[in-house]
Amino acid sequence: MSSSISEIAVAVLGIGGTLASALLTQRTADRARLRELEHARQLKAEEREYATRQAQLEARRTSYAALNAGTRDYITVMANFWHALKAGEVTDELRSDLDRARRDHRLRHAEAQMMLPDAVMAAASTVNRGFGDLYGLLKRLDRGLAEEGEGLDVAQEDMRRLWDALWELRRVMRADLGITPPEQDL
Repeated sequence: MSSSISEIAVAVLGIGGTLASALLTQRTADRARLRELEHARQLKAEEREYATRQAQLEARRTSYAALNAGTRDYITVMANFWHALKAGEVTDELRSDLDRARRDHRLRHAEAQMMLPDAVMAAASTVNRGFGDLYGLLKRLDRGLAEEGEGLDVAQEDMRRLWDALWELRRVMRADLGITPPEQDL
């Protein structure tokens, strides 16, 4: 009987070992599957985050390009208007161009305000104020309502300062996009 008990014990241990081995194999496989699923979830989350950052970067790039083009157009129209004032040849078409460029700039500036980071917004606001001041001065000069100390030479100096502000805006936008280092001079 002792040999039959030991046979039964060996059989039970063999069956138990086989079952335990299958259970351990299943648990190991389940853990590996869970790690794979977690890794896949993490990769998917990182891909979504990357796609979101890329979409935001592209939206800023598009906004910056539009703002840059609009500011350059506006300053060019202002320079043309200044030259016409100097020559005494301001036309209704030039006045209309100046007003159109102003409207276009204001629209682009308003759109950009919704996505500009603070450093870019500060530079864009400086440019916007400069445009407003110069626009007012050019309109007063055109109407013959210039205040004391205002003249074509003042407008020319305002335009020069505005060009400096435009270069700074461009530098800050390029730095924000990662095109140039923030401290690099252009």
